[in-house]
Amino acid sequence: MTYDIAELYERIVRGHRVTTDSRNIRPGDVFVALKGANFNGNRYAASALAQGASAAIIDEPSETGEHRFLVPDALKCLQELAHHHRCRLGIPILGITGTNGKTTTKELCHAVLSRKYKVTTTQGNLNNHIGVPLTLLAMDENTQFGIVEMGANHPGEIKMLCDIADPDYGIITNIGHAHLEGFGSYENIIATKSALYDHILAKKGRLFVNASDELLMRLSEGHTRNTYGGEGDLLRGDVKQTVPYLTYALHTMHGDLYVRTRLVGGYNFDNAMAASAVGTYFGMDPLDIRDAIEAYTPSNLRSQLIKTERNTLILDAYNANPSSMHAALSNFIEMPGEHKSVILGEMLELGAESHHAHTALLQLALSGAFEHIYLVGKSFAPTSHESVIHLEDTDALIRTLHNHPLHDAFILIKGSRGNQLERIVEYL
Repeated sequence: MTYDIAELYERIVRGHRVTTDSRNIRPGDVFVALKGANFNGNRYAASALAQGASAAIIDEPSETGEHRFLVPDALKCLQELAHHHRCRLGIPILGITGTNGKTTTKELCHAVLSRKYKVTTTQGNLNNHIGVPLTLLAMDENTQFGIVEMGANHPGEIKMLCDIADPDYGIITNIGHAHLEGFGSYENIIATKSALYDHILAKKGRLFVNASDELLMRLSEGHTRNTYGGEGDLLRGDVKQTVPYLTYALHTMHGDLYVRTRLVGGYNFDNAMAASAVGTYFGMDPLDIRDAIEAYTPSNLRSQLIKTERNTLILDAYNANPSSMHAALSNFIEMPGEHKSVILGEMLELGAESHHAHTALLQLALSGAFEHIYLVGKSFAPTSHESVIHLEDTDALIRTLHNHPLHDAFILIKGSRGNQLERIVEYL
C-alpha cells in the first residue's frame, strides 16, 4: 500500500478544504478519517461522501469507490499533505510556541500583520499534530503570510510540528512549568520548546526574542535574532499602566507612542511587544501597529473583563499552570478594587510537582487579603483559613454561589478548560 504524496495532493486535495470532522462537511471537501482512543473516522467516510465530500482518505479497507483513497496511516498522510502544501505555497511562516501567552501573541501578531498582508493563522487552539496540518491546509493561493501556533505536552512534539510547518520565523513566549506529568521534567520542557529555535537556526531564519527573559536570551545565542522589550535592539517599550487595561509606550525611530490595549494584566506586555516587534521588522507603520493592537479584544475565556449586573469579573479560564496562575494572581493582587475575591481552579498534569504548586498558589492568594478565596478541585490541600472555601468541583461551586451570591465584588476567575469555570459566570 504505497502512494505518492505529490500525486495525491494534485489529484484530490489541491483547491479543496480539508476536514477531519464528518459532522461539518461542505460540498467538495476532502475528508481525512483519523482514529483515536474513542473514535474511528473510517466509520464515517461513507457519511462524509454522502454529504458531498469530494474524497475520503481512509486507512482501513472499506467499500471500494473512486472517491475513497486507502493509505497506511491517515494522520501521517494528513501531515505529509500539509507539509507539501506549505512548500508549494512558499510563503513566510511565523511559528509561535511557549508555556503561556502563545495564543494571545498569535492573535496580536495576526491583528498587526493583517494591516499589511493577507494572513492565515491557527484558528482557536488547533495547535497540535492535527491542528497544525489543518491550519497549513487552510492557507490558499491568496495567503501572503502564515502564523502557526504550536503546542506540546510531551517531549519532541515541537520538533515534529516544525518538520511539518517549516517556519521561517519563530517566537517562544516563555518556558514555564506545565504538563510536567507528560514531559517528566522542566529540562525536557526546555529541550522541547527550544526545538523551534533549532529549526529556525538550521533554516537560517530569524527569531524574535524577549530581551528580559534570561533563559530565552541564552537559548537563542548564536541565532539570527531581533530582541524586544525593555532593552530590545529592534523595539523597546515600557508599561505605563495596567488598570483597568494595559497601556504601554512604544519607543520607535519616529518617537514614542502610547498603546492603550484592551488586555487585562501587565503580563500581557510581553505578548503585545512581541506583536509590535514583528510588525516593526516587517516595515509596518508604528501607527498601524498601535491601531491594530488597540482594536484587539480578547475572547475565548482569556483575560476577559466582564461586568455583570452584580459584579465585575476577570475571566481567564482557558489555561492554568504554575507560571500563568502566579502571573494572573499577582497582577490581580496589585489591582485596586473593593470586595475582591478569587476563584481558582486546580492545575492539571503536574505530576509530582502538584502538591507544591498548589500550596504555593494558596500562599500567594492568602497574601492578597481577599474577602473570599474559592479553591476548586481535589488538588488543593485542605486549609482552615477563614477566607478559604474549598469545593470539590465546579458543580459544587455553582451550588455555593447560588446559595450565597456575591454582590458588588471584583472577582478573578482563573483555571483551565478542565475546570470549566466559565459555567459560573451566570451565577455572578
